[in-house]
Amino acid sequence: MGHSAKPSPHRAGPAANAADAAAAAPAVQAVQAVQNTQAFEQALAHFTPRLPLAVAFSGGADSTALLLACWRRWPQQVAAIHVHHGLQQAADDFASFCRDFCAQHGIALQIEHCDARPGSGQSPEDAARQARYAALARGAAALRLQQGWPQQPDIALAHHADDQVETLLLALSRGAGLPGLAAMPTSWQRQGLHWHRPLLAVPGAQLRQWLQAQGQGWVDDPSNTDVRYTRNRIRQQLLPVLEQAFPGFRQTFARSSAHAAQAQQILQELAEQDLRHMGAPPAIGALQQLSAARQANALRHWLWHSHATVASAAQLQELQRQIMACTTRGHAIDLRLGRGRVQRQGQHLLWIE
Repeated sequence: MGHSAKPSPHRAGPAANAADAAAAAPAVQAVQAVQNTQAFEQALAHFTPRLPLAVAFSGGADSTALLLACWRRWPQQVAAIHVHHGLQQAADDFASFCRDFCAQHGIALQIEHCDARPGSGQSPEDAARQARYAALARGAAALRLQQGWPQQPDIALAHHADDQVETLLLALSRGAGLPGLAAMPTSWQRQGLHWHRPLLAVPGAQLRQWLQAQGQGWVDDPSNTDVRYTRNRIRQQLLPVLEQAFPGFRQTFARSSAHAAQAQQILQELAEQDLRHMGAPPAIGALQQLSAARQANALRHWLWHSHATVASAAQLQELQRQIMACTTRGHAIDLRLGRGRVQRQGQHLLWIE
């Protein structure tokens, strides 16, 4: 993200918590520690991935907590993958922390370098995300070979409840549809791997409190304080206000995202049914028989699942207009979408890359 500051190590333990220890009785502190990390403990208790497991490990508080807890629960069956983005001068310091942590605990570590520079028309956030997932997939394959595992490991990511709220608010700010409002799934399959986000119900503060109770430090990413990035503005300026106005917003927002995910699943099943009926590539006549909303749903599904392309609202409306205007044999359809074009070929739509 182009930030030049060094990551700040966060040390936890008796010295770091001396002021708190002097202010509260030990019995009260013990009760508070249990209450403050209850959601984290519950999330871990319900986390049942296939083993072996690889944890995406940045060195930050979230992934440090997840890796340490998983390693304690499944010793010798948990490894770590660190993605070296090269986006910050501090990236080497993150990698050094991860090496030291894993060496201290006897955890296998795979470091993957990636080029996260955005391509033409691609946002920096999207470029970094795609590069990161590709690097994690390479890391999982490398760990399988190194460790002699019989299968690819599942991969766990440390996104938590605050990350989920930020994702939902970003989607709302961009006018996203149901896929965006569904935010991040707890588990899914991609590139032949099983992926998990076991901490989506856990507030980020609980992870830091748990680490402090373990006497375990972490590193803070200096770019997280840079309010030039929308997600950081949400985290620093908006979430504290939501906390005051709606203390249970993490749970209620998560419930709304779950409803959106369920509705999206229904729409996906409907689109699959419609596309089976009209064939592949989709028949123009069959598309014309659908309502505008159902037609848009089928087209979105076809473009994404068959051609990994997302049409903007304006592009989709124009495609639908051309489809409905296609009433004669010589009527042409030609529209640029993403990295390709949609054209008419006989009585069907054709995608040309």
